[in-house]
Amino acid sequence: MFASTVLYAQKTKEDKRTMELIKKSVYFLADDKLEGRRTGTKGEKLAAEYISKQFKAAGLEAKGDNGSYLQAFPIKGDAERKGHNIIGYIDNKAANTIVLGAHYDHLGYGEDKNSLYRGDSIMIHNGADDNASGTSALIALGYWLKKSNLKKYNYVLVAFSGEELGLFGSKYFTEHSPVDITKVNYMINMDMVGRLNDSTHGISIGGFGTSPVWGELIKTDDAYFKIKVDSSGTGPSDHTSFYVKDIPVLFFFTGSHLDYHKPSDDAPKINFNGIVSIVNYIKGIIRSTDTKEKIAFTKTREVHSGMASSFKVTLGVLLDYTFEGPGVYIDAVTEDRPGAKAGMLAKDIVLQLGEHPIADVQGYMKALGKFEKGQTVQAKVKRGDKELMLPVTF
Repeated sequence: MFASTVLYAQKTKEDKRTMELIKKSVYFLADDKLEGRRTGTKGEKLAAEYISKQFKAAGLEAKGDNGSYLQAFPIKGDAERKGHNIIGYIDNKAANTIVLGAHYDHLGYGEDKNSLYRGDSIMIHNGADDNASGTSALIALGYWLKKSNLKKYNYVLVAFSGEELGLFGSKYFTEHSPVDITKVNYMINMDMVGRLNDSTHGISIGGFGTSPVWGELIKTDDAYFKIKVDSSGTGPSDHTSFYVKDIPVLFFFTGSHLDYHKPSDDAPKINFNGIVSIVNYIKGIIRSTDTKEKIAFTKTREVHSGMASSFKVTLGVLLDYTFEGPGVYIDAVTEDRPGAKAGMLAKDIVLQLGEHPIADVQGYMKALGKFEKGQTVQAKVKRGDKELMLPVTF
């Protein structure tokens, strides 16, 4: 466990400078002129330009396409749209690399049908907490790391786009990484870290079970934070894309709220001191791992995003939500769950469950809702050029 936990809340001169930077970044990214930072829009471009300028000012090397900070990626199913990750790099000539990430895209005006707003008027979704908060923390960590004396690892800082559409940007990054993905020590993801409760100081840290080292460094009896750990390496955010590549992850999150995916998620509601305290906590983790060799990876149980949570059954597989179909593409299979016991493997495409053909993720979810625990059905699976029938017992 790293020392001086009470420092998270102290207001040093560095903390004050960090808070000013974070506040400036959140207010810019969550301004109406960015129109909700929807992937592939002018608002995303304005956000990308701001983040790129901050990375440059921090002294981070551009690690995107053609010597820029930007890494373009396609939005499958929409030939007219492209998203852009922003990648900064600190090259310490080390053998291994640590990745820090946060998504900067949001919902725009809700055109992609992922808004929870039910009003009649069209409104901008500024996404101050989701995820201007995490992006601002990422920027602050970039400034700090460049000035630090931590040299055991290289550092890649990535602001992902396409997260709200299904982790498009982070998945593309892991498959087209400018650094050797097998040399990544671990990945820290910050998503919705802007609503720390000043009374309870409660934070959730996911990925706790992805390396035995996390149990050494993260203690739930912390002197400042009330920490809730989640062992799973998967979830509805960008760390999932790294976990399925067998990379240890951590996911920082201050909790959901009534403004989630609504136009009311605005900058004045952000707890800026709270973000600074989380940034300081993450600094402690980074300092501690600077004294360690490359950490071990361990597989964990999977967790489903909200749309699957109400079902009585699950296959125990992680899907690639960017797959165009037909069927659903399996990114990873959890041991001892129905899919694994039936013989399903990563890269399989599930085409049918029982009587129900599966065209896409929505069809898959609809099919799951038809089954009961203990029921056995035949699953039609495409593996390479072959189609297999596998008996699945839920």
